[in-house]
Amino acid sequence: MKDREDVIRRLKTAEGHLRGVQRMVEEDAYCIDIIRQIQAIQSALNKISTLILEKHLNSCLIAAVQGEDPAERERVLHEIVDVFEAASRV
Repeated sequence: MKDREDVIRRLKTAEGHLRGVQRMVEEDAYCIDIIRQIQAIQSALNKISTLILEKHLNSCLIAAVQGEDPAERERVLHEIVDVFEAASRV
């Protein structure tokens, strides 16, 4: 439960920062300042993604690997590969 609360708190913080960037754009703030704020948001989202992936690896992946269903193991492993492939395309 603590992990979930941490993720939600981090998401709300990132949301607030994103609104701040929107205001900066509306107010014609200095471009480099806007870019720095966007980079901070991206970093925050990357951390959130890492926390969620860690939880997934320690629960769903382990359950699938230790389980008896080879198709489920394969499915979960492919999901993880797909996530990393999608991240590398961005």
